[in-house]
Amino acid sequence: MPTALWIAHVKVTDEEAYGQYAARATDAIAAHGGVFLARGGTHEQLEGPNRPRNVVARFPSLNAAHDCYHSDAYQEALSYAKGAAERELCIVEEIE
Repeated sequence: MPTALWIAHVKVTDEEAYGQYAARATDAIAAHGGVFLARGGTHEQLEGPNRPRNVVARFPSLNAAHDCYHSDAYQEALSYAKGAAERELCIVEEIE
C-alpha cells in the first residue's frame, strides 16, 4: 500500500492561535502514524501565492491521512487555525 503526503501551504496571521493549532495537530497527526518531513523551513516560492510556512507530513496510507484530517482530535485542532491563517492543504498518494 503506498504512503501518502499531507502538503500544506500556510500564511499565519495570528501566531498565538496558530501555535495552539500546531501543538494539537502534532498529536493528532502522530496518532494516525504521520511523521513530519518538512515544517516551516527555508523555501523558494516558484509559482502561486507565497505561503511562508510549508509543511509536509507522511502517513502510512491515503486512508490514514484522510482519517486523520476528519478525526475529532484534528478537527478540534483545526478550530484554532480558522481565522488565524490563510492555508491550503492536500493529500497526495506517493508513488510505490
